[in-house]
Amino acid sequence: MNNKKLPTMRDVAQVAGVAPITVSRVINNTGYVNEETRQRVEAAIHALSYVPNSLSQSLRHRRTNTIALVLSDITNPFWTTVTRGVEDASSEQALNLFLCNTDEKTAKLENYIDVLLQRQTDGFLLVPADDAVSRSLIEKIQQRRTPLVVLDRPVSGAAVDVVRSDSEGGAYKMTAYLIAQGHRKIAIIPGPEAIVTSQLRLAGYKRAMQDYQVTLDPALIRFGQYNQQAGYNMQITQELMADTANRPTAIFAGNDFIALGVLQALGRMKVNIPDEVSVVSFDDVPLGWHIEPFLTVIAQSPYHMGYEAASLLMRFITGEAAPDHRELLLPVELIERQSVKRLG
Repeated sequence: MNNKKLPTMRDVAQVAGVAPITVSRVINNTGYVNEETRQRVEAAIHALSYVPNSLSQSLRHRRTNTIALVLSDITNPFWTTVTRGVEDASSEQALNLFLCNTDEKTAKLENYIDVLLQRQTDGFLLVPADDAVSRSLIEKIQQRRTPLVVLDRPVSGAAVDVVRSDSEGGAYKMTAYLIAQGHRKIAIIPGPEAIVTSQLRLAGYKRAMQDYQVTLDPALIRFGQYNQQAGYNMQITQELMADTANRPTAIFAGNDFIALGVLQALGRMKVNIPDEVSVVSFDDVPLGWHIEPFLTVIAQSPYHMGYEAASLLMRFITGEAAPDHRELLLPVELIERQSVKRLG
C-alpha cells in the first residue's frame, strides 16, 4: 500500500517561500502576484506534483466548472459537429462538458435536467423536444437561476436566449432556387411534424411557393424522421414517386438523414438523379457518405452554432453578460452542385 502523503497548498508555499494565500492567488488567478513570485509558485507546484482540490474550490466559489449539452441525436453528424464547437469553446475556459442524448424523447430530457440540476451544473445548452415540456423545463432551470442557452429550436412562449440557423429563410431560398430551375411539382419532407425546425422549413417552402405563384399541393408535403431510421423516409419517397399523375420533379429533404432515405429509395427504384427527379437537402450531407450525385444543399454552420452558444453561456456564468432573451440567427448558404436538373 502506498502511504505517501499528498502535497498540500502549505507544502507548495513552504517550497516557494511564500504564504499559502499567495499560492491560492496563483492557482485561482485572483489578486496581484508579481511575475517572479508567480514563477516560483508554479515551479513548486510542478516539483511537488501538487493537484488543487477542485471540489473545495467549487464549494468556495459555488461553481462546479461543468456545463451540460443536452441534445437530440448524437448519431446525427450535424449534432456531432455542434458538440465539437461546444467542446472547443468550453475547453478554452477549462470547463468540463456533460453530454446528454435524448433521442427526441421527453422522458429522457426531463430526467437529464433533474439529474444535472441536482449536480449543480453551472449552465445548460439545451436542444428542446416537445414545446410544452421544454417550456416547463426551461422555467425550472431559470427558477434555479442557472444560466441557459437554447440551441437550434426556439420554444414558443419561453423567454430564453436562442442560437439557431435560419431554417425558414434557408427553405425559402432553396424552394425559390428550384422554381427558378423550372420546377413546379416540388415535394418536401421537412422532418417530424412536432419539431419546430421542421415547421420553419415547411413555412419557408410555402412562402416561396406563394410568392412565386406556384400552386401548393398538400399531397407533396410529407413528414419524416430526423434520424437514422431511413426506412420511413424511403417509404414516403416510394409513395411520392409511385403517384404517376402527380409525380414530383424535385424532392426537398429536410435534413441529411431524410436525404439519405430519399436517395436509398430512388436507388432501389432505379430512378436517375437528376434526369428523372432532382434532389436537394437542408444540411450538407457528410463527406463520408460518398453519395452520387453530389447534392445541392442549404448548408448550416453547426460548429459555429455550438461555439457561439457555448461562448454566450460562459458569459452568463461569469456575469460578463446577462440573459436578455436575444436570438442569434445564423445565416445559411445555398451550395449548388449536380443533383438538380433545369427544366424548360
